[in-house]
Amino acid sequence: MMKNKKLINSFKCAIQGIKQAVKTERNVKIHITIMILVIIAGIVLKINTQEWIICIILFGLVISLELVNSAIEATVDIAMPEINEKAKVAKDVAAGAVLVSAIASAIIGLIIFIPKVIAFCTNMQILKNIY
Repeated sequence: MMKNKKLINSFKCAIQGIKQAVKTERNVKIHITIMILVIIAGIVLKINTQEWIICIILFGLVISLELVNSAIEATVDIAMPEINEKAKVAKDVAAGAVLVSAIASAIIGLIIFIPKVIAFCTNMQILKNIY
């Protein structure tokens, strides 16, 4: 029974951390907004199962790295409240990891969605010509 309580407490702490990041971190809000827009586009454009899996993996990657970046920044701020070049490097490298994942995700998103958008627009034009 004790292990279950510890597991539940771990989940509670993790959810609290996510809530805190959503509340206080601008970039987390931006990534979640983009995720919602991609989900809407995926529904409208009817992406297939494999494309959904790719999108979900990328959502998890970018948002997880953003959460880790936020944790690193908070830890560095506690450890080094004064300006320090090594602390800056740690923060910049963590932010760079988020940027790399976001750029890669955007490129993959374009590869998935551009053909769908073109097909959607073409179909709309055909329908327009029929009526």
